[in-house]
Amino acid sequence: MSTIAKAYVGAHVHDGITIQGDNSALLVHTDGSRSVLASRNLPDGCPVEALSGGIIAPGYVDLQINGGGGVMFNDDQSVDALRTIAQAHASIGSAVILPTLITDTPERTKAAISAIDAAITERVTGIAGIHLEGPHLSVARKGAHDPDLIRPMSDDDLAIILSAAERLPNVMVTVAPENTTPAQIRAMSDAGVIVSLGHTDADFETCMAFFDAGARCVTHLFNAMSQLGSREPGLVGATLARDDIHAGLIADGVHVHPMTIRMALAAAENSDRIMLITDAMATAGSKIDRFVLNGRTVIRKDQRLTLENGTLAGADLEMTQAISTMVNAVGDTPSHAIRRATGVPLSLLRGFEHKSPLLDPVFTVNHLSDDLSAIRKLF
Repeated sequence: MSTIAKAYVGAHVHDGITIQGDNSALLVHTDGSRSVLASRNLPDGCPVEALSGGIIAPGYVDLQINGGGGVMFNDDQSVDALRTIAQAHASIGSAVILPTLITDTPERTKAAISAIDAAITERVTGIAGIHLEGPHLSVARKGAHDPDLIRPMSDDDLAIILSAAERLPNVMVTVAPENTTPAQIRAMSDAGVIVSLGHTDADFETCMAFFDAGARCVTHLFNAMSQLGSREPGLVGATLARDDIHAGLIADGVHVHPMTIRMALAAAENSDRIMLITDAMATAGSKIDRFVLNGRTVIRKDQRLTLENGTLAGADLEMTQAISTMVNAVGDTPSHAIRRATGVPLSLLRGFEHKSPLLDPVFTVNHLSDDLSAIRKLF
């Protein structure tokens, strides 16, 4: 039986699912394993680090990261670029990420998949797979995606994705019913691909049919999708009506109004499946104020990222800020908000031993301040 290397006390302990009982301690053992124990039961002489309040929580799980550290994945599909992106997000609290390729050419898609494969082989910390956001989207809901690169999914496109699913531990794709078929959705789902609907103007019935075909997630709820209306519920309504669909949410106070989020949580058939994403770009973990996406300049100003025409282009957001927005502006509990950034997205991924990420040795551990405005990495 391993001995205790250190016990962290004096803060609430969140295991990725919920906040444990008051006066809990996080124990790190000499063999690298972890456990949670009531502080009063710590053995005499146990090495202790006393924290002044706050919350101990596992590193974040972010399923939509387009760049970081001044680098965009669309610009550089290399292991070095992925290492820079991963390090940037690790520096702001993320433990597990899916680097995301925004709508691009088949050649860059294949290069991105190969780069992720190589990065995982080289054990680049934090990378758990790839997210392909496009190119099989709706031009009507393109957002900042290049309309000239949006296209229907061909047999060759499907083959690329199915091949990636054989090579990588996790493949997530964002697609629209306008440019895919239920048969393609089923083929991807059967191969283990996380199929997410987004950037679509599809109606409620179509979205429900695509969920039935195997789509199990929605990309940035409310943004770039058919909205909830009095006569047509759209993708927003279809998402909230299901209890088996995960939905990513950009909680930056810009993409979705906090009161809209509050109403969505109240209306959702299963609000525990709503998770936080950053949709971060090259600006994450860096001080740059502009970058280029598919030949177009993206400007960073007033906590927004926009094209020169004002279209939102990703988010200038860190996950800690998203948690703070959920608690302080939306009214979510700290326990739920942290879970939306850790345990909920982790439940979609393969390759992790523990349902509780705090107890998984591959996860970093963060210490959040009481007001959720600051974070530091414990280890």
